[in-house]
Amino acid sequence: MTADTKGPDTTIDLSNQFLMAMPGMVGGNLAGTVIYVCEHSSKGALGLVINRPTNLTVEGLLEQIDLKLEIVPAKETLVFFGGPVQTDRGFVLHAPARDYSSSIKLDGMALTTSRDVLEDVAGGHGPEKILVTLGYAGWGAGQLENELAQNAWLSVASDSDIIFATPPEERYDAALKLLGIDPVMLTGDAGHA
Repeated sequence: MTADTKGPDTTIDLSNQFLMAMPGMVGGNLAGTVIYVCEHSSKGALGLVINRPTNLTVEGLLEQIDLKLEIVPAKETLVFFGGPVQTDRGFVLHAPARDYSSSIKLDGMALTTSRDVLEDVAGGHGPEKILVTLGYAGWGAGQLENELAQNAWLSVASDSDIIFATPPEERYDAALKLLGIDPVMLTGDAGHA
């Protein structure tokens, strides 16, 4: 008999989860963010910040890429800062999921990076719910797991209502409440037993 030299599988998959930046633990442009994790594997992770609107509207973005909005939304739909990686590239998180040329199917949603989703939005027949970002948050292999071990992030199963129906300034607190945490109880001090 040979002993199994491989330990237990400690791989975690945070796909379709929210990450909430812990005060005092995550700095820079990700401090105070809620990130929806689109993909997480042994190769790394990709997520979108869902609570940092920019001053750019979807209508303004469409004009920049030479698409004319045929139906103006009832209210100005803002483009979000999705993260510090590829900030010149657009990412559209949408529901329901549809078959666009460059989409990743998620839990009842999809992440699309191709122009065809924006063409549908401009034409007034895009997905019912959209969150448009410039850039994304990314982690290399093992990087997110290391940050979690350092108490930099809290994670919880995502809720599409927080993404699409909750005002951006309330999304952090709403995500924390999914864990039963009152935001005023958080501290930037971490401890280990």
